[in-house]
This record gives sequence, structure tokens and C-alpha cells, in this order.
Amino acid sequence: MAPTTPLRQGEFIALMAMLTATVAFSIDAMLPALPEIGAELTPNALNRAQLILTSFVLGLGIGTMFAGPLSDAFGRRTIMISGAAIYCIGAVMAWAAPSIELMLAARLLQGLGAAGPRIVALATIRDLYSGRDMARIMSFVMVIFALVPALAPSMGAVIIAGFGWRSIFLAFLLFSALSVIWLALRQPETLPPSLRRPLRLKLMRDAIVELMSHASIRLSIAVQTLCYGMLFGVLASTQQIFDVTYDQGANFPLWFGGIAVVAASASLLNARLVGRLGMRPLIKGMLTVQIGFSSLMIAAVLLPIPDQVEFAIYVIWTTSVFFQAGLTIGNLNALAMEPVGHIAGMAASLISAIATVGSVIIAAPVGLAFDGTALPAALSLMAMAVVALLLTMQIRRETA
Repeated sequence: MAPTTPLRQGEFIALMAMLTATVAFSIDAMLPALPEIGAELTPNALNRAQLILTSFVLGLGIGTMFAGPLSDAFGRRTIMISGAAIYCIGAVMAWAAPSIELMLAARLLQGLGAAGPRIVALATIRDLYSGRDMARIMSFVMVIFALVPALAPSMGAVIIAGFGWRSIFLAFLLFSALSVIWLALRQPETLPPSLRRPLRLKLMRDAIVELMSHASIRLSIAVQTLCYGMLFGVLASTQQIFDVTYDQGANFPLWFGGIAVVAASASLLNARLVGRLGMRPLIKGMLTVQIGFSSLMIAAVLLPIPDQVEFAIYVIWTTSVFFQAGLTIGNLNALAMEPVGHIAGMAASLISAIATVGSVIIAAPVGLAFDGTALPAALSLMAMAVVALLLTMQIRRETA
């Protein structure tokens, strides 16, 4: 029998964070394994190992399109639990995959399943909170969410060293199982049957038309796409840059963990500032800062400076990209969801699906453009930050 007693806010935030952190864990714990996977499954094209990350994100984006409408029709808990089951099947397939093609298919399936907990958790939060209150809750969720990347590479490295790279997929299986058991035992349903929307094509079409009729939502989606594109673009090539460019492959989990710890403070800072300053000023301010840091990174690669100085600038720049996510993505979600709380599941799905799939289209070429330096990534991020800032300046508040 499903629980009926509402969770205390602290436990609710922790549970939502763990459900959404499945995505971060599934990406970041893979990073130390990429060289070994590339050497074993695609030795003649090592750069293709990066597709293990972007194929997961692509599946996530596709699954996101369906998770929200299904949760509007059948309830939040059912879809989150079903998504976790699909994710676990994908993890087992990836563990057994004998080729890079089957590995990418398994990762795509994992992404499809992960969309259930990830996107429906957002709709669950929107069921209970709105506006700046939702942004504040999302900020606290993002604090915990951001700590996962700090630990995941080191955990992945330990698991891989002890049991081989395939064992990382069994760790994914365990992580997802624990989170969904917690959900099943403790979290009540937040969408009662009286408020559910039947899964009909016309209703879905009407919801999409309503959603896309808001200029603020269209602009928020575009900016979110670029912010995710910056994040995934850096993430796709960061292990190679640490290893090949700066000869820091052995220390990569420690460096990445430190970057994630510093970046996690962005969400906490956002929770403190969003009620006072508002969502738009924070987004614009962070994108302006990103333009400055990306310019510095480009200069560091092009100018004849010592390698140690260039590496220090790269670490600072990478940190700024993750820091930026904590001050933009949650606020952009809240901005986009604000006018459409009555169709929260559909809204969450469409917003995140477009942003995620769009970001993969952007990020995959950025990662594959790696040429032994950080220049392709820095130039790409500079362009994305400029466009995102110009679009953010056009967002206007549509509700009181």
C-alpha cells in the first residue's frame, strides 16, 4: 500500500535529489572508465568512447518527452518506479555488452529509464511548490545533486580498480534500486486521480500548444538548451583534457571531485539570493561571468604561458561551467514552469526534452572536436554563453 503521510521537507528534498542524482551518477561515475572502455570496445577510434555519455543523455531527452504525460495520466509514483525498472534493465545490458554499438544502445535505454525519476521528480516538486518557492526547493535539491559529481568519479575509480570497468553498471543498478525502494516506501502520490489528465492525443496536443504559446517559456527553453550544452560539452571532453592535455589522468577523480564541491555551493548561493534578486538577474549575471571566464580560457590556450598556469586557468574555467549550472538551470526550469502549473507533467517533459536533446546535438560535436587542447570547448562555450545572454535579456515575466 502506498504511503499517505506527507514527508517532512528535509526528507522530501533528499529523496527528490537522490532520484534526480541518478542522472549525474550515471554520467560522472563513467568518466574514469572511458579510457579502458575505449581501449577494449573501440580501440581504433578512442574519441568514440565519449558517445557513452552523450548516448545516455540522448535517451534521457527522448524519455523525458513521454515521462511527464504518462505521469499526468497514471500518477507520479507509478512512472518513477517504472522508469527506474527500465534503467536497471539497461544497466544489466551495458554490463554484458560485447561491442561499442550494443553499449551505446544499452546506455540509450538507461537514459530512457532515468527520465522517469528525473523529470517526474520535477513535476512532483511543482505539484507542491511554485514560483520562487519552487526555485528555492530546486536549489536545495541541486546542492545534493551537485555533490554526486564530487564523489562519483572517485567511487567509479575505486569500483573499476577493484572489480573492472563493467562493475560500474552494477553500481548503477544498486543506486537506482535503493532510491526507488525509498520512494515506494515513503513518498505519497502528489497527483490525485481527480486531477489526472487522460492520455489522449488531443489533450497532449492542446497542452503543447498552450505551453509553446508563452514567449517566456520558449526563451527559457532555448537558454536552458544552451546552458546544458555548455555543461555537457565540457563534460564530454574533460577526462581527455585532464589526461592527454595536462597529464593529470591519474589525479582526475580528485580534481573533478574538488571542482564539483566548489560548484555545489552555487545552488546554495542561489537559494539565498533568488528570493531577494529574482531569477532573471541571477541568470544574466552568471552568463556574463561565463563569457569572461571563457575569454580567459581562450587566451590561456593561445598565449605562450607556462603549462602550470594554463592548467590552473582550465580548472577555474571548468569550475565556472559547473558553478553556472547551479545558478541557471533550476531558475530556468522555474521560469518555464511558472505559467503552466496545471499541466506540470507535460510542461516538465516538453521543456526538459527539448533542452536535453538540443544540448546533445550541441555537446557531441564539441566533445568530438577535441584536438589535444581545450580550445574547441572554450570557443564553443564562449559562443553559447553570448547567445544565451542575449536570449535571457528578452525574457519577460508573464505572471504576478
